[in-house]
Amino acid sequence: MSTVSLTQLRSEAASMFGRVQRGETLVVLRHGRPIAEISPVAASTPSWKKPALRLVAKGAALSRAILQEREDEDLF
Repeated sequence: MSTVSLTQLRSEAASMFGRVQRGETLVVLRHGRPIAEISPVAASTPSWKKPALRLVAKGAALSRAILQEREDEDLF
């Protein structure tokens, strides 16, 4: 996070917004006091809403294991 004066922001707006576009957050100061914070726009989809990776278990499927166990019980 960098700080810039309001005067500096006005005179170098293009380069300042370029820094923001590259991911930097700027705090704008007026008379040495923070008045604004300029930060990049958040991603359109939050990470918690993105689909999770599918987990694949190794071995026999649970349904097959249950059916096999039932068949084994019927033999006795």
